[in-house]
Amino acid sequence: MNTTCSWSGGKDSCFALMQAIKQGYQPKALLNVLNEHGKISRSHGIPSEILKAQADRANLPMYLFPSSWQDYETKFVNALKLIKAQFALQYAVFGDIDLQAHRDWEEMVCAKAGLQAVLPLWKQDRRKLVDEMLASGIETMIVSCNEVMGERFLGQIITPTLVDELEALGVDACGENGEYHTLVLNCTLFNKPLSVTVEGKTLHEKFWFCNLQLAQ
Repeated sequence: MNTTCSWSGGKDSCFALMQAIKQGYQPKALLNVLNEHGKISRSHGIPSEILKAQADRANLPMYLFPSSWQDYETKFVNALKLIKAQFALQYAVFGDIDLQAHRDWEEMVCAKAGLQAVLPLWKQDRRKLVDEMLASGIETMIVSCNEVMGERFLGQIITPTLVDELEALGVDACGENGEYHTLVLNCTLFNKPLSVTVEGKTLHEKFWFCNLQLAQ
């Protein structure tokens, strides 16, 4: 049951992989899509060196590839084929919860690569999931968010109290609608915690991002 994981660096993909391991899947590699310049992740704005540091702590190889949105699908399929060939993969783990369009896309690209998509968090209650993530030992920080939340949430560690505050603002507990993204600093997959600093904050296309630096 060899698998890769579409690793965003955030809580959902991390918890999905943790759950998949409990179900018997064997992770062989992590996969992330960077922006065209190959410096930060396409979705969360996380620097590549921080993603590599997460992979090192999980004792897994990290496959990073740059892509525009236009080439995203083709490059993702090619990356899956490459990793499949190297590690005799059969599956790919994803952290989506209930966005059907995302699942459809994931199953489609996996089929093109000869793999089966695995979504361990699918259709679970979002608030319950966040509480389970925190109870499992995941320590995670908000690294990007929309203007409804605003920059004050950037760099904050997620706690049940913070999730209460987000829900009071009308923000989904998991950020499943794209309201915010996270960076996992520690979890049971890691052999030691990750330490990062927030060097600044940037507003880009109505979304706030942390300027992150890996602490030495």
